[in-house]
Amino acid sequence: MITLGINAAFHDSAAAIVVDGKLVAAAEEERFTHIKHGKRPVPFTAWELPFHAIEYCLREAGVNLVDVDHVAYSYDPSRFIRERIKGDRFSLPLQPSAHDKGEWENVWDPLFASYIVNAPRQLASGAPHHLKHRFAGARHDGPYKFHFIDHHVAHQASAYLAAPFEHCAVMTLDGRGEEATTTYGRYVGGRYQPIGEVLMPHSLGMLYERITSHLGFLHSSDEYKVMALAAMGKPVHLETFRRLVTVGSEGSYRVETFDPVALFGPARERGGPLEQQHFDLTASLQAILEETVLKLAQWLRQASGETQLAMAGGVALNCVMNATLRDSKIFDEVWVQPAAGDAGTALGAALYVDDEQRGHPPRSWAMSHAYWGPGFSDDEIEQLLKWAKLPYRRLNDVAQDTAELLLQDKIIGWFQGRMEFGPRALGARSILASPLSPAMQQRLNELKDREDFRPVAPVCPIDDLPQWFTPAEANRGEAAFMLFIYDVLPEQAKKIPAVCHADHTARVQTVRRETNPRYYDLLKAFGAKTGVPVLVNTSFNVRGEPMVCTPKDAINAFFSTPLDALVIGNFLVMK
Repeated sequence: MITLGINAAFHDSAAAIVVDGKLVAAAEEERFTHIKHGKRPVPFTAWELPFHAIEYCLREAGVNLVDVDHVAYSYDPSRFIRERIKGDRFSLPLQPSAHDKGEWENVWDPLFASYIVNAPRQLASGAPHHLKHRFAGARHDGPYKFHFIDHHVAHQASAYLAAPFEHCAVMTLDGRGEEATTTYGRYVGGRYQPIGEVLMPHSLGMLYERITSHLGFLHSSDEYKVMALAAMGKPVHLETFRRLVTVGSEGSYRVETFDPVALFGPARERGGPLEQQHFDLTASLQAILEETVLKLAQWLRQASGETQLAMAGGVALNCVMNATLRDSKIFDEVWVQPAAGDAGTALGAALYVDDEQRGHPPRSWAMSHAYWGPGFSDDEIEQLLKWAKLPYRRLNDVAQDTAELLLQDKIIGWFQGRMEFGPRALGARSILASPLSPAMQQRLNELKDREDFRPVAPVCPIDDLPQWFTPAEANRGEAAFMLFIYDVLPEQAKKIPAVCHADHTARVQTVRRETNPRYYDLLKAFGAKTGVPVLVNTSFNVRGEPMVCTPKDAINAFFSTPLDALVIGNFLVMK
């Protein structure tokens, strides 16, 4: 059975394709269109489907749209509409913003709902001309069956049907879905049991978004910058946030309405100076998030009776919060789906429908890596290099030769294998550098034209984690998706200054040879030459653009930045 999953309602548009319970391909639309997050989460964009990502997934599976058995869209418009539209018609003023919103949350909500209701028709007939052959013959009524899946049901399924657990508690923390913002459940015996949910307007994700905007950053995009700034501040506003965020019984919580200017002073202008007051606000926000989630997790541990936790939702990309939850030992293990944001609901919707339609068979797949995007052969790469008339050479030993370049303090564009699914570069579309010099962080931030405070992350072989970071024993020693922070061991910190954050932590990725042998071998080769089996890993992109997807993207990024070398497949391009 073939199931296509689609996320398109808000942002991080994506597609995934599942065949008999196993993921075959998944990718975000941004990687093909070069528009970060695919689109902005506004009502006017709800009609846009991720046609390029869909086409890629179908191509990777070797099928056309008409060959698919089910299509799963990760938003249920009926739950959003409820009784607010009578019959099959609604009215919209010519200038909606000039009118009262009525019983809707936003004056544009009827249009948003209509766009989503019409997604089956858009899928069948709206593909761009150059992709239409993959969609030929499709109608709004099939031949596949189209399913609208509740947004948080999709988030939940992306966790419990991908996690390496036979049974577990499940928690999703997001900005919002149709109504829910937070959900809890238990996966046991091949079935998911809902335990509770929190509904709008109470949302930890939207609280974080609001402070992100107040600080002059782009909401639904730059929350990770706010998280990074928190390490530089003190939670002086924590008591204020405790009055705004209160936890009740049965996993409930409230977020009161507030005016951030009245509470925290004037909003920072975009690009304006960052001052201690801003650092302190971010630290306070991060503190209330962690404090609240620990209380919710403690309740869920008792309510579910489970010792393992699977998580998804955009808030679950907060690696500092994840580490606090891990270190609390409320659960023995915490696993976070690597595309935890809305992109992952494409995966979750597909897995959910597949599981339901096949009658909940025993699981045969778990998500051990994130390499589900496009890959390119050496023949394809070399053909492009020749066509572009670029000087290059074939490497005899990619790992050894690249390690030698890194030893010379070169910054490397690293393009290998299939692209990552999710927001983190994990050794397929990465920029790699030596961590030995404290100046490397600044060099990389300058190269990527990004803020000075932004940290860069380390990567190491999984068997070397205990010698460099702690707590190495947590989560079975796994940090494959760079979604938890670790403390750098004091005796090792001076050896890897480039990856030590202001609070002496680091967002670590561990690598197994069986999931990425070339990446693993490179780390071991660098370790053999330096005694330090650790590299700096950051995403291979230029400012304002998503990570590179194709060899042409990689070449364009290489020649538009101060990168020193490009290791692409088995080939080396130098400047």
